[in-house]
Amino acid sequence: MKKSLTANPPANIDLRNLGRKTIVAISLQIAGVLLTYLIQILLARWMGKVEYGLYAYTMAWCLTLAIPAGLGFPKAVLRFVSEYRVREEWGKMRGVLFSSWQFTFASGLAIALAGSAGFVLIDRYYAPAFAPALTIGVWLIPLLSLLNLQEDMGRGTKSLLLAYGPSKVLWPILVLAGCFWVSRWEDWTLTGIGAIHVTIATLVGVILFQLALIWLGYVPEIASASIIYNRREWFKVALPLLFHRAFREILRKMDVIMVGTLIGTEVAGIYNAAASTALWVSFMLVTVNLVVAPIFTRLYTQKDATGLQKVVSISSLWITWAAILVALLLIFAARPILGLFGSEFVAARWSLKILVLGQFTNALCGSVGTLLVMTGHQNKVLMVSSTCAIVNLVLDAIAIPLWGMNGAAVATTAALMIYNIWGSVLVFRNTGIFSSAAIEFIGRIFGGINRK
Repeated sequence: MKKSLTANPPANIDLRNLGRKTIVAISLQIAGVLLTYLIQILLARWMGKVEYGLYAYTMAWCLTLAIPAGLGFPKAVLRFVSEYRVREEWGKMRGVLFSSWQFTFASGLAIALAGSAGFVLIDRYYAPAFAPALTIGVWLIPLLSLLNLQEDMGRGTKSLLLAYGPSKVLWPILVLAGCFWVSRWEDWTLTGIGAIHVTIATLVGVILFQLALIWLGYVPEIASASIIYNRREWFKVALPLLFHRAFREILRKMDVIMVGTLIGTEVAGIYNAAASTALWVSFMLVTVNLVVAPIFTRLYTQKDATGLQKVVSISSLWITWAAILVALLLIFAARPILGLFGSEFVAARWSLKILVLGQFTNALCGSVGTLLVMTGHQNKVLMVSSTCAIVNLVLDAIAIPLWGMNGAAVATTAALMIYNIWGSVLVFRNTGIFSSAAIEFIGRIFGGINRK
């Protein structure tokens, strides 16, 4: 049932401030994505496609399993911090910050222990090539889950530099420097397991450094407040978000995992280059969401429909134009771009072009998932993400044996299209907000839709 928003005159929306924050977010994202992309290119060249494929396959598993380890708290913390700040409920803010970190760490540690023991047994009886790497790699799970949580904690301090500087800039630099040092120490021979060790060591340092800064960022508001625990309410919101993020991660990473499982880690490494490159199309979407997510909650809590639609429409225009430019570049320059990874990676050029189509749909539909989550409709978005994840898995299982890595690209693109179109309809039905300027134009011109 749609929650009615008022059409009162909007509260003052400082578009200049929004623009400044977006520029900061863009700068951080560009730096982070470029560094991450550079790491992928250099690791592929330093290790070769076999070892790089093993590393990419392990990271895909760890990034996927880090989502359930987070118990849904990353997005829940951001939403609750935004609400508690509007209501000045500092005790609850302190409680949700402390509890979320403790639960996330404990959950990630349990998954890592179980995973490490499980892969030791698998290696003993079946000895697959990926077992030794995954036995070590699973210890990234609690670290990655904490990193996800601390990013959104940092966003709650209203400092994007604090939220994403350590994870998007500092960590990639440390990984790059560490892998370079190991490759020189080992006479320019870097293995997948060696790269995993470097990744774990550097991530520990980054998490501790960021945690100290986050505490200092919240001290002015929560230091004198008595902790108030409302765990039932927090889990009521967090658990649907847990499953939503898990299913979203399946859409993002399961194609790499399925290619590695059904065809081999060597092919998974080649396909991963295409999948990582295609994400550039939705780069602006991810960037803008970093800025506007807390604003969505504030305006929705204040029942300011006019202001909310204004922010959504303006931000979606930025997203759409950026996506058009990047998509055209990747389609027409697929061969030389993938050639940066090495000559073998050019084989994924058609996979890249197919994935670009899916990511363009993602950008065109706007902040669908973020809008639903930040306005309290996490159960609705869970229904969409779970269905699309199942569709993706089924299509992967059918298409990969038939068409190889191109089949994985087709399956992922189809699932992304379903997710975004369905999600756009739910956003309008439940909030009365068009998720993007493009959706608003189509709805009004062809559907005769008027927002109530």
